[in-house]
Amino acid sequence: MRPLDEHRAAALALAHALPPVEVGLDDAWGAVLAEDVRTDGPLPRWDNSAMDGYAVRAADVAGASADAPVVLRVVADLPAGSSAAPSLPVGTAARIMTGAPVPPGADAIVPVEVTDAGTTTVEVRAASPLGAHVRRAGEDAVAGDLVVPAGTLLGAAHVSALASVSAATVRVHRRPRVAVVSTGDELVPPGTPLDRGQIPDSNSWLLAAAVREAGGDPVRIGPVGDDPADLRVLFGELDGTVDAIVTSGGVSVGAYDVVKAALRDDPGVEFVPVAVQPGKPQGLGRLPGGTPVFALPGNPVSSFASFEMFVRPALLRMRGLTDVQRPTVVARAAEGWRTPPGRAQLMPVRWVAGASEPTVVRATAGGSGSHLVTRLALAEGLAVIPVDVDEVLVGDLLTVLKVTP
Repeated sequence: MRPLDEHRAAALALAHALPPVEVGLDDAWGAVLAEDVRTDGPLPRWDNSAMDGYAVRAADVAGASADAPVVLRVVADLPAGSSAAPSLPVGTAARIMTGAPVPPGADAIVPVEVTDAGTTTVEVRAASPLGAHVRRAGEDAVAGDLVVPAGTLLGAAHVSALASVSAATVRVHRRPRVAVVSTGDELVPPGTPLDRGQIPDSNSWLLAAAVREAGGDPVRIGPVGDDPADLRVLFGELDGTVDAIVTSGGVSVGAYDVVKAALRDDPGVEFVPVAVQPGKPQGLGRLPGGTPVFALPGNPVSSFASFEMFVRPALLRMRGLTDVQRPTVVARAAEGWRTPPGRAQLMPVRWVAGASEPTVVRATAGGSGSHLVTRLALAEGLAVIPVDVDEVLVGDLLTVLKVTP
């Protein structure tokens, strides 16, 4: 059997950052920046006021106090956005609002709170030293400064920074377009009355949502029946039109394992047992047109765990990210369980509320049973149990992938 880490590496090797596209700022959030963005000039562009008040010459108000106020003539009124640049002779002031350019000759701002708020003359009741409440040009950044580096996952603050340097469009890596194909004659769409032997198709919905959570654009296809010829036609239609294909089901050793039957003669795709539970049967590779395909087992918990370990990191790399692993937490086991011999284990777990340190229990009494789809909703993490551990004991420290916010 192939070790878990080796299969993860093989899956990740199929992925490369997708080519950049130009997008407006409205579409930039959640994308990964493909090129550095730098300033083309100083920020702020000019000296401006940090307060509502009066632009003055600091020497004119050096002796001002509540007991001995200084009276200045108001020669201009400067709201934010004003382009006016009135000269400020000795003994005068300009009423100014926050963000407005400081007029020539002024070298300090007097806050309105220490004045009588006059409009023709102003009584200043406290001194303002040289440079007080003045935001200097270039104080935030100078021309050529790096604002947002390539590879950044753009959040709200990044988009704001891009707007502040007038970057109306940016180059970002395209989101991967991912076909999600569930297989099996027994599958029917949710809401369909069930005949004996039929089950609702939950995997295509599970994996499409997981693709979306990973920042991709899913194309949900399914369910597809157990005819290898039909599936080969579908793969041919998808190859080269999407950035990746994720299938569920049909990869084991059964008589009707359709994905394996459809691709077994394709030299670019391999099917291997992986030393992990759940998720032992796996397939991956490239179709003739170069499209990566990730063939996951059909049991829902197996599909979920396999996506987390093998597919999600690859999709993040396609988006242009270098840190492609889930955050991990070291947590203490509040209960014990057996692990499968010779295989790593991916145990769905949930946090113990009110514990003094991160503590987990199995998400359900059924543990990592690969068919427990309704109980999967209780999972808040995946505990990764190494292959050489035969049993988890109460109090053991576990590495847990955080799969929920």
